[in-house]
Amino acid sequence: MAEHQEKGRGRPGRKPSENAAPSSVQVLDRSLKLLELVAEAEGAVLTDLAEQSGMAPSTVHRLLTSLAQHGMVTHDGETGAWTIGVKAFEIGTAYLRFRKLGTISRPFLKQLMDECGETANIAIEDDGDVVFISQVESHAPMRAFFRPGRRGPIHASGIGKAILSTWTDERIGTLLAGRPLQHFTGKTRDSLPKLLGDIAEIRARGWSIDDEEHTLGMRCVAAPIFDEYGEAVAGISISGPAVRLPDEKIAAIGPLVQTVAEALTKAMGGRSKRP
Repeated sequence: MAEHQEKGRGRPGRKPSENAAPSSVQVLDRSLKLLELVAEAEGAVLTDLAEQSGMAPSTVHRLLTSLAQHGMVTHDGETGAWTIGVKAFEIGTAYLRFRKLGTISRPFLKQLMDECGETANIAIEDDGDVVFISQVESHAPMRAFFRPGRRGPIHASGIGKAILSTWTDERIGTLLAGRPLQHFTGKTRDSLPKLLGDIAEIRARGWSIDDEEHTLGMRCVAAPIFDEYGEAVAGISISGPAVRLPDEKIAAIGPLVQTVAEALTKAMGGRSKRP
């Protein structure tokens, strides 16, 4: 839906000039346009970028300098060429990794669902939350469902705790500093000492359990997935009603989830990092 903006009475709209202070949206649009032009070229000089973008050279230089400060572009002082920076490469690599994860994980999710009879999920960590990106649902009439893109609290999630178990206690404390751990059920690890105690057990075991910590009546078993640097970038899990996942079944499923996580890590070119 197009956004409608009402103009003030008796004050006709003015076309913004090159010298007028552009809005933050204009700055973003122009910066992204320049980033696109730089990406398309093997190395572009300022005059060429100004001509292709239709912007004044002074504006192009100001925007490129700002992009360079964020690592999005870099400048060769000898040739004058601007090229894509390391930060832009990292962002693009992350996109490819997670798109790759969604595609490569499908047979592993299906394997877990077939062998466990419960919904299998893949999620990543983002800014202290878990974000679900894919799942294969159980055929059972009563089953877990996580819409792709749904965010969840990292401290009350099987996948979240599996990822946290690969971090140091100090890193976990830094992430959660000043952030209340929301209480969902009587089993939620809603304080840092409770959470760290659980994390210690997960490290020793190799896989995590969400024991009705977010939703009463639902349990989850999860294990981390690692990238090529040995960093946990995601987790894989099975989730289902607690009545179908008693302790003895959880104990049998845990090693299977861990094995599948390790196989998916290998399929992605990653390497597992044991505690």
